[in-house]
Amino acid sequence: MQLYHHPFSLDSQKVRLALEEKGIDYTSHHVNPITGKNFSPSFFRMNPTARLPVFQNGSHVLFDTVEIILYIERIAMVSFIGNNIKESTEEIIQWMHKIQAWNLKYFTLSHVPEKRRIQVSKFIRRVVIARMAESPDLASAYHQKLKEAYETEEKLRNQEVVKQSEEHLINLLDEVDEKLGQTAHLGGEDFSMADVMFIPVLAKLAMLDLEDDYINNRSNIAEYWAMAKQRPSYKKVIGRYFSGWRKYKTLIWTWSIVNIKSLLKNY
Repeated sequence: MQLYHHPFSLDSQKVRLALEEKGIDYTSHHVNPITGKNFSPSFFRMNPTARLPVFQNGSHVLFDTVEIILYIERIAMVSFIGNNIKESTEEIIQWMHKIQAWNLKYFTLSHVPEKRRIQVSKFIRRVVIARMAESPDLASAYHQKLKEAYETEEKLRNQEVVKQSEEHLINLLDEVDEKLGQTAHLGGEDFSMADVMFIPVLAKLAMLDLEDDYINNRSNIAEYWAMAKQRPSYKKVIGRYFSGWRKYKTLIWTWSIVNIKSLLKNY
């Protein structure tokens, strides 16, 4: 089994948490979206959306995060018969889709310094143009991604788009906080794939230094978040990259790559 992912990718974190929680072995392939590696012709041919993660098991390739996690769960049930591995209930699956429905893109980008955001956006557009010249047979697909990049910048200038993304997040957090006032986890008393989907959302808010605004002012989520960070899967998938000083190391390394490649015009 092959997983194409990156630590910065929220959906990649969800899938990796599922793999770790279920004890499934896989081959890891890092694809950094900030430096445009997801636009390499080989990856783009496999996944024209250029989104992460991509999960491959033989000839079976999955791009949808919820589908990947449910597939991983089925693999675990077949592989570890007798280990009391339960299939996700309808309630858990509903929570998974509800969490996945929040599109973090505009919310996250609105909290990135404008100078950095524009720098990366320009860099990515140049990467796409360079890959388009290398692989003319993929030109139409690359052109679509170029169009999306311009549309993203346009939408970020519309405060209503950013406001709607934030309101969606707030509604989700309020609903989760209410649920966690009744049960220890989103699917009940046991840790489930719904928690796997939600924990990276909290990690993203923490990475953006927004814990006080969205987590600490919700007592049930704050307690849940403190416990989540103690799980071995969290420490391996997220903590090793974004806990404490590691967050700055991860970010500085990526910005350095973008700056160097931009300076050398190496797209």
